[in-house]
Amino acid sequence: MSAFRAELRSLAPGSLPHTDPAVACQLMIDRLDIPAWPQLPRRSFRENMAVQFSERFPGLVVSGEQVYVDRGRDLSFGLEQLYMAYLTNDLEFGAIDPDYAAGLSHFLSCPLEGMAEVKGQVTGPVSWGMMVKDQNWRPILYDEELAEAAAKHLRLKAAWTERELRKRVPRTLIFVEEPTLRHPESSSISLDQDRVAALLEEVLAGIEGLKGIYCAGPADWSLLLSTTIDVLYLDMYEHGESLVPYSEQVSAFLQRGGVIAWGIVPASDQVLEETVESLVGRFDERLGWLTDRGVDRDELLASSLLAPAGGCGGLTEEAAERVLDLTAGVSKALRERYGV
Repeated sequence: MSAFRAELRSLAPGSLPHTDPAVACQLMIDRLDIPAWPQLPRRSFRENMAVQFSERFPGLVVSGEQVYVDRGRDLSFGLEQLYMAYLTNDLEFGAIDPDYAAGLSHFLSCPLEGMAEVKGQVTGPVSWGMMVKDQNWRPILYDEELAEAAAKHLRLKAAWTERELRKRVPRTLIFVEEPTLRHPESSSISLDQDRVAALLEEVLAGIEGLKGIYCAGPADWSLLLSTTIDVLYLDMYEHGESLVPYSEQVSAFLQRGGVIAWGIVPASDQVLEETVESLVGRFDERLGWLTDRGVDRDELLASSLLAPAGGCGGLTEEAAERVLDLTAGVSKALRERYGV
């Protein structure tokens, strides 16, 4: 298999506002160089980030539009099942039912032959542990036993997703999505950074192929760049300056084969005010910020992907499609500009 080429190609987070999985899948396939299976939170409550990967977690209750872990129950049997699946690498324990991911189910039936890569995603253990709470409304992230179980649970979800996608396409890129993870100085998450890294690595270790982390930022980029990821995906539209102080770590990351996915297209109503030309200008400005701090320009360009700054699930269908169109347009324009 040939080496992975970034070279300013396009990809996107999973979420779209559409409710028809066939339409959503076709948009991803038609617009992007590296299409993702689409998450469809407006189709069903089961497709939001907290619920979508929750099946079979010990003590989990889905009631109406609430999801929580009932610590009043005896969780020992559920935890035993989870740990047995983890220890035996029983990926079927991590299977995702079509009711929870209609986009994934349909994507796997699409004609994907000839594609170099496809993208998958799973909610990360820190964000999932903050969103899923116990019956007293305390995030399970702060329960050491449940946080550890969550990381192993999500590892199986990521590994199962990767296995299913690789039945169709030889190379996959699986992202651990951490939208709530922020720099300790600005974060509401009171968790030791070593603990954060350990939880992330637990999930990443289940991914055999290319692996990445999505973080809206600003975050402690030195921590994330030092993990075992191949791709760091961040919001460069709003928070590009947050990466500049870490230019030495960025250079080291690129030199070991790492890739930066530039979230350069706003995944908000701001997209209606932007054009390919304005976003190319924004990219060039941020490129200069990093190269002025010593990051090798050619190496960075060859090791960059272009993407929306975040998920599009909260937008109108029209705005989300504009996000994808602009992402494809900026990717094409930059490849022509830089001859990558």
